[in-house]
Amino acid sequence: MLRSLRFRSHLSNLLKLQEEVSCLCGSAPCLLCGCCPSTRNSTISRLIFTFFLFLGTLVSIIMIIPGVEEQLHKLPGFCEGGSSSLGIQGRVNCKSFLGHKSVYRMCFATAAFFFLFALIMICVRSSKDPRAAIQNGFWFFKFLILIGITVGAFYIPNGSFTTVWFYFGVVGSFLFILIQLILLIDFAHSWSQVWLRNANEGNAKGWYAALFIFTFTFYAVSLAAVVLLYVYYTKPDGCTENKVLISLNLIFCIIVSVVSILPKIQDAQPHSGLLQASIITLYTLFITWSALANVPNKYCNPTLLVRNSTTSLVADGQVTQWWDAPSIVGLVIFLLCTLFISIRSSDHSQVNKMMLTEESPAMLSGGDPSVEDGGRRAYDNEQDGVAYNYTFFHICLFLASLYIMMTLTNWYRPDEGSQTMTSPWTAVWVKISSSWAGLLLYLWTLVAPILLPGREFS
Repeated sequence: MLRSLRFRSHLSNLLKLQEEVSCLCGSAPCLLCGCCPSTRNSTISRLIFTFFLFLGTLVSIIMIIPGVEEQLHKLPGFCEGGSSSLGIQGRVNCKSFLGHKSVYRMCFATAAFFFLFALIMICVRSSKDPRAAIQNGFWFFKFLILIGITVGAFYIPNGSFTTVWFYFGVVGSFLFILIQLILLIDFAHSWSQVWLRNANEGNAKGWYAALFIFTFTFYAVSLAAVVLLYVYYTKPDGCTENKVLISLNLIFCIIVSVVSILPKIQDAQPHSGLLQASIITLYTLFITWSALANVPNKYCNPTLLVRNSTTSLVADGQVTQWWDAPSIVGLVIFLLCTLFISIRSSDHSQVNKMMLTEESPAMLSGGDPSVEDGGRRAYDNEQDGVAYNYTFFHICLFLASLYIMMTLTNWYRPDEGSQTMTSPWTAVWVKISSSWAGLLLYLWTLVAPILLPGREFS
């Protein structure tokens, strides 16, 4: 009897293991922990793809940390010239895995991975398309593909690869900053709409007080940021470009703030207000700060002094710049926005059109969360239509890979002649122009209902 119970227990465990392995290679992501509720298939797929991007980002961060090379040399028989307690001569050139070259190659691998899936998933309309099974399953094989592309990327000859890939990174980062701004606009409008709805349904004074506190805080931080930018990034006898850029963005932020509370705008969009404008203002000033941190003039850019005092020599004498405050803040915003891309489901038609999001009937009705044998599974909610555009989602992650590459290297351009990284004006103008484009996008969400009265704007 006891043997029979043990046999049944082992058989049950083997069946569960077989099911989990089939989830890795099957057509649906069904590996959810026992404490997790059943979740939409579309959400789980996006989260796992985002995890792949975060994993590549983590590897890139490790590659650029100062002192990693010394630690690798301590591994027995690993690095060339390293200690070997096993008496085996190491064959790995650890320097080739470190510095900005390795970050470029790692991010090239993740970008190529997502670009490949963007091509594969063109025009997928529902989960009935055979390619939807590739999107929502076969995770083990996808991981192997990513590893294979990564290994191949490190065999790319130096030549002009980093220089050419730098310009790909500049263009991709510009587009991803715009996506961040669209998501921020969506978040700001949703935040204001929810709190104003709560104010109408419940304690109006409390909700309006909360709105005022957050709006005041954002504008106060923005004002402090402007003052600090003038103090640290301008000089009385010079730095004209910095003064112009700070002043222009300050004026533009004031304009959009005033427009957001105009009577006609309020009539067309009752939920529009200063909360959204304060969030956009704060983010615009962050982009301005990030741009000024790349100005190639030590007299007008104290960030360069910080970067030069925290450099480490790697890979044939190339200089890799370590992080500073703008890069750290940019990394945090990148993580939040990328995660938001994976779970977002906007109610705003303008944002959905800009982000190519499609709300499927299954998504709106909640799908069919059937659970078999008490298991926790991802249920298919896209039989009548996809909940998001597969190709555009992968393009967003492709652009995110380029953005994180530029962030981790401080937007520095590789100089093949001197084997160093230099801060170009290109990065400055890309960031500034993206902030202007973002302000125009926000302004469009305000005036579109007035300019196009015949169209529906949620």
